[in-house]
Amino acid sequence: MKVIATNKHAYFEYDIKDKFDAGIVLQGSEVKSIRNGSVSLNGSFIQIVQGECYLKNAFIKNYEKTSLFIPLERQPRKLLLHKNEIIKLFKAVGEKGMTIVPLKVYFDNKNRVKIEMALGKGKKIYDKRETLKQRDLKRESMRELKTVL
Repeated sequence: MKVIATNKHAYFEYDIKDKFDAGIVLQGSEVKSIRNGSVSLNGSFIQIVQGECYLKNAFIKNYEKTSLFIPLERQPRKLLLHKNEIIKLFKAVGEKGMTIVPLKVYFDNKNRVKIEMALGKGKKIYDKRETLKQRDLKRESMRELKTVL
C-alpha cells in the first residue's frame, strides 16, 4: 500500500469511529496526476446523493502533459462501495453530529486508487484543546528522552 495523500486535519477536527475503504472513479489522466502526488484532501468531504457516495471538493491537479481531455480539478468524484456499506453510512450520518470524512488516498497492491474514509463526530473546542495539550506533552517528553540519551 502506497499512501499518496493524508488528511491530517481530520484527526484534529473529528473523533474517528469506523473506517471504510472505497474505490474512486477517475477520468482521463487523473491517475497519472495522483501518481505524481498532486492531490489534496484538505477541505474535502463525502456526501451521499440518491444512494451513491461522492467525494466533493477534493483537489486533483491537472496532468501537465495532457492536451485532449482536461477534467475539472475540484469536481465531485463517485466512490465505489457496496450497497450495504452505503446504507450503514447513510444511517450513521442521520445521527446528530456524525459525518463522513476522507482520511487518505492510496494505491493498493493491485495499483488501484483507493480512498480511506471514516465516520467521525465533530469535536468540541475543549476536546481540541485537550488534543493539543496531549500533543505538546508527548513532544516535550520525546525531547527530554533525546537529551538524556
